[in-house]
Amino acid sequence: MIKGGMGGSHTQTGLQFEQRTDIKQLFEQINGYELKPSEQQTGYEVWFQNKLLAYCFKKRELYRFLEQEPYNVDWREYLSKRLEPDNALFVVVRDTLFIIEIKFQQVAGSVDEKLQTCDFKRKQYTKLVHRLGWRVEYVYVLNDWFKKPEYRDTLDYIHSVNCHYLFNEIPLKWLGLPHE
Repeated sequence: MIKGGMGGSHTQTGLQFEQRTDIKQLFEQINGYELKPSEQQTGYEVWFQNKLLAYCFKKRELYRFLEQEPYNVDWREYLSKRLEPDNALFVVVRDTLFIIEIKFQQVAGSVDEKLQTCDFKRKQYTKLVHRLGWRVEYVYVLNDWFKKPEYRDTLDYIHSVNCHYLFNEIPLKWLGLPHE
């Protein structure tokens, strides 16, 4: 990875993350996928071979999406404070909302404690979409910095509270999405 840069491999079997990656950009790089803007600035529709499979969101786009018909979810009825995900992906065929947080470090910093908040945040998102019958999966995409031994306890904790972490990419198969 070039420091502060974009690029990387154009994988066909997963979403390759880098420091400032937008999930929309990742899908645009994969053959067979097409992204279309959703209505009212609510993110993007993810299409594969002319079939709508998912919606992707950044920050507040998720809330604008949930406020629309047929969902009609007002976050204020469920949460005392709005959380804003780096990226979120609602996979239609799985009724699953993936909250995708990207944490790339090159030096020690405050991200260490942020990794320990996944259980609370997953529960908050679950409260938000519970009446829709959606599952919530909370996943960190980490760079190799977090493979250091001093992160073992934190990574163990993430799994112990039913959250996930992956390094540098998310395989499409893990999301339940097809690839060519």
